[in-house]
Amino acid sequence: MSAPTTARAGSADAARRRAQAAGVVREFGANRSGVVGLALLLAVLVLALLTPVLIPLETLDVTRLTAAQNEPPSGAHWLGTDPAGRDVVALLLWGSRISLLVGFAATAVSMVIGTVVGMAAGHFSGWTQAVIMRVIDFFLVIPGLVLAIVLSSVLSRGVWTIIIAIGVTSWAATARIVRSQTLSIEARDYIERSRALGAGDAHILGRHVLPAVLPLVLANTTLTVGSAVIAESTLSFLGLGDPTTISWGSMLKTALDTGAATAGFWWFVLPPGLAIVVVVLSFTLVGRALEAVVNPTLRGR
Repeated sequence: MSAPTTARAGSADAARRRAQAAGVVREFGANRSGVVGLALLLAVLVLALLTPVLIPLETLDVTRLTAAQNEPPSGAHWLGTDPAGRDVVALLLWGSRISLLVGFAATAVSMVIGTVVGMAAGHFSGWTQAVIMRVIDFFLVIPGLVLAIVLSSVLSRGVWTIIIAIGVTSWAATARIVRSQTLSIEARDYIERSRALGAGDAHILGRHVLPAVLPLVLANTTLTVGSAVIAESTLSFLGLGDPTTISWGSMLKTALDTGAATAGFWWFVLPPGLAIVVVVLSFTLVGRALEAVVNPTLRGR
């Protein structure tokens, strides 16, 4: 193939990819709930990134506090103070950083494991496939949260321990989805032609299967992040998180331990719970919208 022909082919491929991307953006924009969820997520992400600028961490140092304990909301403290006298808004913003970090990082671990294992389960056959499927079935049967609690209890406490615990226990559902998509893709004619031309397993998986399953993985990722945020909040609420960091789950644990809920200090109990609900709902809305774009059969639902 001559250089001009190769250049024209490359330009055509680039134009086709741009057209596909524009179509995805247009279809996603037509989904109002998805747009609302994306707007909420962007707002939360921007606030989380700007937290060190807006509210320096030093303001939460208990040795420098001047506010009283459990102050109700006021002009000085929009959501009141916690049992230590710290501003609840500051805690909420700093907690968003850890909760979102764990959510995204744990989801990344889960998606990588699930994608690799799922493609392998769909591509290979014989005893290799049988072994992989039994491993997937094991992680599907065992409750992921219970396994994450066990791992968090055995390993040293910390943010990365929670990330690993959630990531290695939540990949099985993704693997099942990717396996089904891989089986569908490898039944197509161009895969048979690639094999006939001598393409190996790495070429087929890397050049043909992976690009085809990535849109589905992306849609599933947004749903998994919400589950990871809930799992992190649960583990922190159970006291399995890092006691030196602030997260929405640790805020709820502090509220429970100090009796804030029974004492009527609602301004310390409701904000972290509502923040978890809003973020998880936003990820769910975005995930459902992406699913509708990836799978047109879902658009009428």
